[in-house]
Amino acid sequence: MALEFGVFDHLDRNDLPLSEFYEQRLKVIEAFDRSGFYAYHVAEHHFTPLGMAPSPSVFLSAIGQRTRRLRFGTFVYALPVHHPLRVLEEICMLDHMSGGRLEIGFGRGSIAFEISYYGQNAEERQQIYAERLELILKAFTVDRLTWNGRYDQFENVPMELAPYQKPHPPLWYGAHSPDSAERAARKGLNIVTNDMPGNTRAIVDRYRQVWREAQETQASAPTSPKMGMVRFILVADTDAEAMQIARRAYLRWRASFTYLSEMNGTLPQSPLRVDSFDTLIAQGQGIAGSPETVRAFLAAQIDNCGVNYIVGQFCFGDLALDEMLHSVELFSTHVMPALRKKSAI
Repeated sequence: MALEFGVFDHLDRNDLPLSEFYEQRLKVIEAFDRSGFYAYHVAEHHFTPLGMAPSPSVFLSAIGQRTRRLRFGTFVYALPVHHPLRVLEEICMLDHMSGGRLEIGFGRGSIAFEISYYGQNAEERQQIYAERLELILKAFTVDRLTWNGRYDQFENVPMELAPYQKPHPPLWYGAHSPDSAERAARKGLNIVTNDMPGNTRAIVDRYRQVWREAQETQASAPTSPKMGMVRFILVADTDAEAMQIARRAYLRWRASFTYLSEMNGTLPQSPLRVDSFDTLIAQGQGIAGSPETVRAFLAAQIDNCGVNYIVGQFCFGDLALDEMLHSVELFSTHVMPALRKKSAI
């Protein structure tokens, strides 16, 4: 499968008024649309500066009106804080309003405190997610829904809305271990991971192996699944300029990333919480530099990890609009074509 490029965005807060913040981000997303990116994926977070899209559907609706080719969706809808029928209806609306450009990821919610603030049992969020995922997948394909689960019960509900894409938009799963990659492959889900290169390779290898074994039984599975990795990416004219910008912006992003954990007397169990962008580069989870530096870094990771989808986190921390737009322009002009050409050989 040909190499493609996407975008992941926490929509983490900076110092701008929110109305201006959203407008600036939409301008960058318009640039992704012009530049030939496959899709934009937004996170869902609550009660934290890490995520200013607590209602992803609202933000995605704006994206659908501001773009023409770019696909877009969630990494992820946190199902424990959503009524499953409400999120199902929103998905169907978005898919039709965008002419079938929606991509959707579902998950349990990565930060337990956010789930607790909603009055849900955070210790059961994995079970809630798993049940509601099955519920929604069933609801996509029936005229009337009956469901008798542990967390939700419905009787003969008419399904007036169905997705534009049949049987539903492409589905995504955030894989953090080979076992979770296996589960995703058996369900016919695309995967993405932000793990370090060694674990990324193990995840992709297991996924590819199980996919080959299971694909014949997955009628709704994509014929060529995407196996993606998320990396912080900042491109500037020189390595020195890029590092100066990325070091500054990462510290602001990290403060948002650790905000809820620190407020509750702990730290997130994640290698992304490191103290500097330099360490992030050393771990293989980010890069800042000239187009040549970024191209070499990603080319090596494509070879080492076996992925076919590069998902860049181009917007983070206190990056200014001109810094983000210049980074995207350099990446799309000087990095993407070279990596596509290399992967086709």
